[in-house]
Amino acid sequence: MLQVSQVSKQFPTPRGPLEVLSDVTFALAPGEAAAITGPSGSGKTSLLCILGALDRPSSGTVTLDGRNPFALDPDQVADFRNAEIGFVFQDHCLLPQCSVLENVLVPTLVARGAPDEDTRRARALIEQVGLADRIDHRPAALSGGEKQRVAIARALVCQPRLVLCDEPTGNLDQATAASVAALLLDLHRRQQNILIVVTHSERLAAQFPIRFEIVDKRLRKMQ
Repeated sequence: MLQVSQVSKQFPTPRGPLEVLSDVTFALAPGEAAAITGPSGSGKTSLLCILGALDRPSSGTVTLDGRNPFALDPDQVADFRNAEIGFVFQDHCLLPQCSVLENVLVPTLVARGAPDEDTRRARALIEQVGLADRIDHRPAALSGGEKQRVAIARALVCQPRLVLCDEPTGNLDQATAASVAALLLDLHRRQQNILIVVTHSERLAAQFPIRFEIVDKRLRKMQ
């Protein structure tokens, strides 16, 4: 269970604190998927960074299965983030010198797993995202949609409880974006993780059963 309670975020400025999020409260259970929309500068990415333990809230709490990452020391936070949270960004952020398989395996390099099992799981994910015949290719040989499919497989390889996506289809054409979105939701249903996508795309957001909107620094559930 992801529980977010009264989260606020301010950034210091010469004129005083700039508040970007105020009293954000919601909860999502395993198997639930939500989209968060809002205009540019509304705080969507700031909220995603807090949920992913990449940035601390100014106030409020975030817990995943009862664990508060902000109560951990830096090494423990890094381990928590790697094991429990998967990230998919607008830019796929693949390592250009590595193959598809090697890119998907990157999160496992710092995990305390079994290498053979990690490799089997990575190969299975690569097959599920439709890239079995590209497993030894490097990113330069892939299309934009294929690169994003690799990024999705990489985010899921450690079987995280929480998957966070920041504009995952933002750099793709309409047909490729629809294909990637369908894949993301299909893999979410298979793994029964908690999926949160931040997007400007109403087309993408409409595919999610739960929708939130950030308005005037506050998160509002849409009907």
